[in-house]
Parts: sequence; C-alpha cells; structure tokens
Amino acid sequence: MVQRLLTWVPRFTLLITAAATSFLLPVLILGDQKPKKKAADQNVPDLLLEGGRKLTYERNFSWEREVKPKRGFWTKLVDVVAGEPEFHSMVRPYSIATDSRGRIIVTDPGALGVHVFDFAQKKYKFLSRREKGVESLVAPQCVAVDSKDNIYVTDSETGKVFVFDANGKFSRTIGSLKYGEGFFKRPTGIAIDSAAARIYVSDTLRNKIYVTDMQGSVLQTIGKAGTGDGEFNFPTELRLDGSDLIVVDAMNFRVQVLDRSGTFKYALGKIGDTTGSMFRPKGIGVDSEGDLYVVDGLYSIVQVFNRQGDLLYYFGQKGSNAGQFQLPAGLFIDRDDRIYVVDTLNRRVQVFHYFGLPAHHAAGGSR
Repeated sequence: MVQRLLTWVPRFTLLITAAATSFLLPVLILGDQKPKKKAADQNVPDLLLEGGRKLTYERNFSWEREVKPKRGFWTKLVDVVAGEPEFHSMVRPYSIATDSRGRIIVTDPGALGVHVFDFAQKKYKFLSRREKGVESLVAPQCVAVDSKDNIYVTDSETGKVFVFDANGKFSRTIGSLKYGEGFFKRPTGIAIDSAAARIYVSDTLRNKIYVTDMQGSVLQTIGKAGTGDGEFNFPTELRLDGSDLIVVDAMNFRVQVLDRSGTFKYALGKIGDTTGSMFRPKGIGVDSEGDLYVVDGLYSIVQVFNRQGDLLYYFGQKGSNAGQFQLPAGLFIDRDDRIYVVDTLNRRVQVFHYFGLPAHHAAGGSR
C-alpha cells in the first residue's frame, strides 16, 4: 500500500480513539441556539500529501448572517430602532449537497427545515413545510439535487421524500400514501440519476434500497438484511459516482460499492480501533481522482480510501476548533474538490479543499 501521507500537522491527528461499546442514537441539541464564536481559520496548517497533493482548510459557516456579512449604515440604524432581525442558524445540521449554481444546501432536523446558502449571490433561504392541514416536513434527513437543481429531502419520520423546486418552492412529496403516512419506513440516504430518471432511497429499517422513477413508482429494490455481499444492516447514506452506487452499511461497519442495478462490486471497512476501521460511518463522497471519503461520527475524523480499500490518509480530531469535529455527519465533494463536512454538535459546516495531481484538478474532476 502506498501511503500518501508525508507531513501530518498538529491540527490533524493520526490517533484513533478506542471503539465505543454502543451505537449512539441521534442527539437533540437543546438550550442556546445562537451560533458559537467562529474558530480562527488561519490556525489550521495545510496537510501535505504524496506527489505534491495537499488538503487545505478554507473556512466554516453556521448561520444566515454570514451570507451578508456587511450591513449598511441605514440598516444598522433601523436595527438600533427596531432591533436586529432574527437570523436562521444551524441547530442540528445533518446532510449536505451543492447544486450547479454553487449553492450549499444543508438539512437541519433540529431546525425542522433546510438551509440554502448562496454566498455568490449573497442570498439565503430556509425551506420548511409545517402548515396545518398539509403534509409537513418533520425530520429532514438527507438531501440530493437533480440536474435542474430541484431539491429532494428525505423525512425519516413521515416516510416520505419532499421535493422543492430550484427556487425553493415546495413542489410535491414522493411516497405519500395518505396525509400523515408515507410509503418508506425510515428513508435516509437519497441519490438522483437524472439521466436515467431514477431516484435511489435507502430505507434503513427495511434494510433495502428502493429505486423509483421520478414520480415515485417503485421499479426495483436492492438488498436485504444480512452481513453478506449486497446485504445490509441499517443502510444510510447513498452516493452515485459513475457506474457505482455507494452505500453506507452502518451497522455492518462498512461501505459497500454496487453497480447501479445493485450487483455487489466490493466493500471497504470493518469494525475495530485500528486505522481504516469504522465504527459510525456517516457521510461519503468521491474526489476527482476517484478516492472515497468516509466520515466517522464517533471517531470525529474523515478517512480517505483508494478503490482497492487502502487507507490513504485521514484528517480531523475531536474538538471545537477549526479543523476539529464533534459528531460529524454529512459530507459532499463538489466538482472543484471542495469538501464540505457537516460538524453536527458544533452546529456548523467546515470547508476543506483537496488539491490533487494537476491533470486531474485542472480538468475539474472526473464526475
């Protein structure tokens, strides 16, 4: 195995804590919901890797105010008279995706909605669906976007998928049987194949992945309960990459890679307290060189594997400073190899940037 790691700096640790003895349940944050003081971004050194590659830390963000950091004189004067307006902030963020416009979309079960950050246009939206007499978004879990920037959000409590258009307007639900009841038992991960007009949804409690058309009619199911190849024990996050369907098989402590029809290809990870082991695998992503990133919520790290299953490097450690995590969850890698990590208990998203070999990075990725 060729290790990419050349220099490991203090903000990133090579030590993985011993595995805990129980599977942690989701944590509800109560009390003060104001964002914490922003960590000093400049204190995180670069992670230098083999062949001139490197990983840099860019920034973190946690609330609406950061989209429009500069407020004019008259706005400040109004604030003095009428009081500063309420800004949305992250409460218990979970999953993340970006769209073709560069907007960053973050589900937040603690806030009962979805944050949409548009830093380029200095705009922010909060998507929710809690009206009397209509289907309500109760427990937003994972998020994906299609080729037209429509936003798909799984609701793990109602058993449905809520769809919003590119402007953030509620469009429809998928899997709705009747008011208050959905088809899925506990939908979590979601991935969209726009070209084939297919939606992939993991149903964690049924240990299956459902493949539907864009209207929600079931075309196929993948997997069953078990520990063998193509079998699942609490499947959660999903990612499509090329011909691959990548599945976090949470309670089998591994990530399985299937083809899009559900045929098993290979798996990564095992339970343990050594490097390359997993205890609470969460968000997943693939960079422009095809390497697979896996968040481990318990160890508070992101591990990076090649497609042969070799651990290349990992970054992060438990804490609240920049470059550190407290129960990280979602992860998304955009076409520029920016890595977005949802840092749940620190109520923020941290942004890293991977610089691969020049030929790969200049091409903007292979996906």
